[in-house]
Amino acid sequence: MEGFLALVPGAAGDISIWSLISDATLVVKLVMGVLLLMSIICWYIVGYKYWYLRRANIESAQFTESFWRSRDIEHIYQHAQSLRRSPISVMFLAGYTELAKLSNSEGAAGAHSRDFDADMGSIERALRKAQMVETTKLESMVPFLATTGSAGPFIGLFGTVWGIMHAFLSISQKQKADIRTVAPGIAEALIATAIGLVAAIPAVMAYNYCQRKTRVLVSQMETFTQDYLNIIRRHFLK
Repeated sequence: MEGFLALVPGAAGDISIWSLISDATLVVKLVMGVLLLMSIICWYIVGYKYWYLRRANIESAQFTESFWRSRDIEHIYQHAQSLRRSPISVMFLAGYTELAKLSNSEGAAGAHSRDFDADMGSIERALRKAQMVETTKLESMVPFLATTGSAGPFIGLFGTVWGIMHAFLSISQKQKADIRTVAPGIAEALIATAIGLVAAIPAVMAYNYCQRKTRVLVSQMETFTQDYLNIIRRHFLK
């Protein structure tokens, strides 16, 4: 029982979490440092992506409502200018700009020189390019969450294996080994695995959240592309 109390932080005053970390071997400390840095970066990404995706969803809903309710394309354009966080709004601006270029060039060249298929192709390419750029923005930094979620436990396990190996080497050099001599080395090794899991679990959860929200926005962009092209085809390029 006395040996067990010595393992509990603060129970016997001999061993604590901080003392185990400070007394760990250099390799285990490096592993803990790497995991701590990865965890800090992940939490920054989690906070930023939550805010970014939330704004993207809110502004996309605002733009979509304005787009379908308003019949004035100039009003829609002005509203879209203030919704830069919305990927759908950015796509509309790209399509609108390309449509304005085509209208100006066709007005100067004359109506008989129009090539409707080429015009629609130009607008679709502008929309696809904007969609690709916005999708890249939505997916930025998210792969680091996946890396932390998959590699974190293994990095921690490496620290654990190294710590246990070092503990057994130390035990082999002593005449007598009991729970008091074995416990510190094993405990410091297990801390590395615990830190790896603490870093990995939130990263995996955040990665799944970001992927789900991104898929929804990408689906909305795909739908908007088709709707926008249909509207252009019916009302503008005649």
